Amino acid sequence: MADKLHFALVSPERELFNGEVDHVVVPGSEGEFGVSPNHAPVMSVIKPGALKVFNEGNVRRIFVNGGFADVTPEGLSVLAEEAVDLADIDPAKLEQDLKNAQDDLRDASGDAKRAAAQRALSRLETMKAAMAR
Repeated sequence: MADKLHFALVSPERELFNGEVDHVVVPGSEGEFGVSPNHAPVMSVIKPGALKVFNEGNVRRIFVNGGFADVTPEGLSVLAEEAVDLADIDPAKLEQDLKNAQDDLRDASGDAKRAAAQRALSRLETMKAAMAR
């Protein structure tokens, strides 16, 4: 289909999406960029944020935490370090996870533990921000 974009999203755990869509907005390291059918080839590092998949008037939002996006004449492939469909996230559980991560950071002793706790907290804060948009 010339008017559709082939899009594949893969994380280490599983393939989250593989099919034809109208448009995808990717949170690239240089800023968000949209990919439509017949887009010019490009490769980009992905920053944590919401990947938006547009198809027939519907928008599916997927949190991605790092990875790469590759646009070729065949379509868009995203290899994400982590990918979670935002529709599957329980807001109450996310709030509790945020509180726990803040406690973990406050209680962390040593540089390595503090850095790991900060990364976990940053991931959850970015996920919460992605849900709010």
